[in-house]
Amino acid sequence: MDLISPIFFGLPTGVTIFIVVVVILLLFGGSKIPELARGLARARKEFKKATDEVEREFAESEEEAMRKEARRKIIEEEERAAIRARIEAEERAKADADKQ
Repeated sequence: MDLISPIFFGLPTGVTIFIVVVVILLLFGGSKIPELARGLARARKEFKKATDEVEREFAESEEEAMRKEARRKIIEEEERAAIRARIEAEERAKADADKQ
């Protein structure tokens, strides 16, 4: 309501709400108000549904990113281990060649 109050030049909030309700009644008539309320309720429900879906997709993408990072770290560690093993094998072969 703080956004509407400046329009009404600082009128108290209760008066502002009353004026807005009267304008709505004049624009839509008493018979259209329930229909309008149902439409607003449906729109709110759809908005909530879309918001939940976006949050779920965001969480899934975060989980996927974490899984990819974990897999990348595992692959890097396996590559490091393979490089270490190759270096050790080369050093053993060189040591064996030096002994002969």
